[in-house]
Formats: sequence, C-alpha cells, structure tokens
Amino acid sequence: MQRRPFLKNISLIATATAVIPFPLIGKTITNMEPILKFIVASDGHYGQRETAFESSHQKLIAAIHLEEGVDFVVFNGDLIHDEPAFMPQVKRVYDSLNVPYYPVKGNHDQISEEDWEAIWGIPANHAFVHGDAFGFVLANSSNQQGEYLCVDTIWLKERLEAFKGFSHVFIFIHISQRDWTKHGIACEEVLDLIGSYPNVRATFHGHDHDVDGIMYHLKKPYLWSGHFGGSWGSPHPGYRICTLGEDGKVTTQLKSMKDGSVLSTHVL
Repeated sequence: MQRRPFLKNISLIATATAVIPFPLIGKTITNMEPILKFIVASDGHYGQRETAFESSHQKLIAAIHLEEGVDFVVFNGDLIHDEPAFMPQVKRVYDSLNVPYYPVKGNHDQISEEDWEAIWGIPANHAFVHGDAFGFVLANSSNQQGEYLCVDTIWLKERLEAFKGFSHVFIFIHISQRDWTKHGIACEEVLDLIGSYPNVRATFHGHDHDVDGIMYHLKKPYLWSGHFGGSWGSPHPGYRICTLGEDGKVTTQLKSMKDGSVLSTHVL
C-alpha cells in the first residue's frame, strides 16, 4: 500500500526537506563538549517482506559507530514487522552495537508484554536514570494485536513524579499521542500530563515514517525521526542525535544514515 505524507491540525512543524552540509550547521551550534549524547532511531521493521531490512540495519549500525561519544541508543518502536520470530533476530543485530541501547515497543512489535520482557530484559513500560541526573521514560503505546493506544497515564505520572528533581527528562513513545499526524491518536490527557512537568525537555515519536520534524504543545517539543527501515516514508532514512551542553540546552540533529548529512537542526 502506498502512503502519502499527511499532516493536520499543525500549529508548527519543521520537516527535513533539504540536506544541509555539516560545516555550515556547525557554525550555528556551540562547540562545547556535550555532557550527554544519545541517538534515536525508529521503525526498522526487521523482517518486512520485499525490503532490504538486513542491509538497512547494517547501514544504521555502521553510521552509529561513526558517531563519537554516544552514551546510548533508543530504538523507538517497530523493531520488527509483525512476525514475533524476528524479535530475537533483531536483538542479535542490536547487540552488535558498541554502545548500550534501549528498545521501545511499537504497534508492529506484536508480541506479548511477557515475551517482550523475556527477550529484552526490561518491561514494555520502562524508565531509567543516566548519570544520576537525567531521567528517561520509555512508554508503551500498543499491544500484541498492534492496536494504537494511549499510554498508561497512571504509570507515566508515577515516573514523572519520581524524576521531578532532575533537570532534564526525556520521553519516548512510538505512537504520537495527538492526532496531528495521519497515524497519531487523540490522547489529550497524556499531552496535558507531559505539559505539566517543567523538566520534560522533549518527547520523541516514531510510527509516522514520513514525518521527521518538530511540533509543540503547551510549549513542549515533540520530535519525529522518520524511519531507517520499512517500505515507505521519508526519502532520507536516518536517525536523530541529541546532545546536552553544559549550558543546559539540548541540540538535536536529524542525520542521513547514507552519508551522515545533517537534514535538520533544532535547539530546544
């Protein structure tokens, strides 16, 4: 099935429509050493028929290994394409990374939460602390049937309360919790909850392969990373780099995994 880009109810969006040479971008960004650096990659769809899924994963791994000083990678959903037998296989691919990684459950990751935890060693709803100062929340937005779900707000509130004393909190949810994209869903309670915590600095989504920009709700940024696998989406498969400087500012760049070109940059 051919899918076309579709955006609605958007107050602000910036998409990657042009490739920008890295030296030009570098002039606009502080040169200070980051105190935190992580990568977000989504929608690899390992095992999808009639796609070069093995090749796309190897290209991503190679691109990540060229990046310096990466603390960890978050794979933001749709690790596989429906068939549960591919989940242990894609784990072996991720295990070849030379940095730690964390998986997020997507709607095409159609295994039970029990099997998910058995394979990955973490529950589908998971949170962790990095460097004793930064909180990360990985929230599940689907089930074994692949339904689009609002995240568990009770669990999310508990995690955000636990991280209340941190300067920076980052949230990862595969499916957009607002229907401002064609494949998002209306979960205003989730966005209102996120908007009530001043230290939540960004929320990252996958799912919409043809969306790779930024939107705002209650002054909070929500970012997409396009895709690095699958059969449709942005013409520039890639990944997102996020760095936190000593000044507390977060800089994020969307990069092509083909040649490392910077597709877009935002300072949050």
